[in-house]
Amino acid sequence: MGVYLNPGNSGFAEILESRYVDKTGLIGLINNSINTKSKLTCVSRPRRFGKSYAAQMLCAYYDRTCDSHDLFSGLKISIDKTYENHLNQYDVIYLDLTGIKPYTDNFKILISFITRNLKNEILESYPDVRLREDLPGMLVETVQYSGKKFIMIIDEWDAPIRENPEIQQEYLEFLRSLFKNSGVTPKVFAAVYMTGILPIKKDGSQSAISDFEEFTMISPRAYAKYVGFTEDEVRDLCEEKDVNFALMKQWYDGYRFKDTGSVYNPNSVMKAASYNDFASYWTETSAAEGLMKYISMNYAGLSKTIAELIGGIDVPVNTVGFANDLVTFKNRDDVLTLMIHLGYLAYDSENKTAHIPNEEIRLEFQRAIRVVDHEATVKRLMECDQLFLDTIHGNEEAVAKQIEKIHMEETHPLKYNREDSLRSVIKLAYYTYKDHYLQIEELPSGDGFADVLYLPITKEYPALLIELKWDKSAEGAIDQILRKHYPSALENYGSDILLVGINYNKDAPAGERKHSCSIIKYNMSQA
Repeated sequence: MGVYLNPGNSGFAEILESRYVDKTGLIGLINNSINTKSKLTCVSRPRRFGKSYAAQMLCAYYDRTCDSHDLFSGLKISIDKTYENHLNQYDVIYLDLTGIKPYTDNFKILISFITRNLKNEILESYPDVRLREDLPGMLVETVQYSGKKFIMIIDEWDAPIRENPEIQQEYLEFLRSLFKNSGVTPKVFAAVYMTGILPIKKDGSQSAISDFEEFTMISPRAYAKYVGFTEDEVRDLCEEKDVNFALMKQWYDGYRFKDTGSVYNPNSVMKAASYNDFASYWTETSAAEGLMKYISMNYAGLSKTIAELIGGIDVPVNTVGFANDLVTFKNRDDVLTLMIHLGYLAYDSENKTAHIPNEEIRLEFQRAIRVVDHEATVKRLMECDQLFLDTIHGNEEAVAKQIEKIHMEETHPLKYNREDSLRSVIKLAYYTYKDHYLQIEELPSGDGFADVLYLPITKEYPALLIELKWDKSAEGAIDQILRKHYPSALENYGSDILLVGINYNKDAPAGERKHSCSIIKYNMSQA
């Protein structure tokens, strides 16, 4: 067994020693691609979503120098019809590019490092193979000698592009020499599996290595259930560990894919289950470091979009033009698309919109916006903080004025009076709520639905129940809250709440739709 050629199964054996969520079904997908036109596969997903686990699993399964029957016995792949056909039948080339980085001068000598070490390990395994200057030619001769094609697995394939853009062209040419070479690719590789954070880099509008089948956070297709943990897998884990599933869902759910449903971040779920502690484990990854950079970029409409996202609003995004790197941005859509690939945002493929997926990531946004160097964002933060204080202290005139300002600035004239727009106005106005509150929309209560409820994390702050109406009065909005018994949903809350009614005249000319506000303290003994 070698380091880069046939690394064995010890990595996967170690994984199985801890609580393992069975993702071996992925092997069946790769098996079905072997020696077909679809044998080149690139799967991209965010950090800490199990990419390296999958790569080590594939090494253990395909590596001909070990016997992995005991490891896979009882796992899902063991009952797949392709199981015995491919188990431990191939020479495996395994490259963990983040592991290689320290030996390559920040990837500057990456190609020569890979070429030299693979040649050396091939000669150790097959001493009669002729040493050649070019790696592709030597791989062809090795297959001719051994009679066995290679399975190649590249973990963090995009690390050189992310971390040293200067070597991008040389690196892509190296990949083309292996995977877009009619004299090499069909003869050498039974299958190739690459995984990373970004999809394959584009040259213009096309992928630089166009023969790969790509599965991304925007379009995972058959690989959706292997992006992370499915809801059934999380539910089973919570039952086993006696962990609150509802809280697990609130904190880590939010990525949803067609025919798969909810998908959770495996790293965060496993840590929350192990510690029985719900927190943002995202901060323990380097992914969090880049968030401040992206949300403070100076592209038209981006600041407003970030405010909408933090307010809990789904925003439209065009993902088509993204160049699949960390430096080539043309507009707001490119920044949002990158954030989808990095896991900061979840993508709704049906509606072509993005949103912050869960409380864990929302907390990271809240932390990031506190330190970004962006004048408009800082101003909005200060206004929002002041709005909470004005609401809590019953400053009705100031609350009405700020809601009116947000309503005018952030709502398209044609959507000014739509119910979803009014709810969005509230969420935008109070968008730093995560500092002290949980936000609940359309709380089923009494005879209807409250607009937005802010439930305090600690009893230091009162609960806020906010209703925004038109052509009535602020007092009329309060009356609706009471008449429809909205506070009854909080009968077990155990503390008083503030009822906030806001009203405006919808038929007044633009710029003259003055908002009014009424705030009353509601004693829960009245509910």
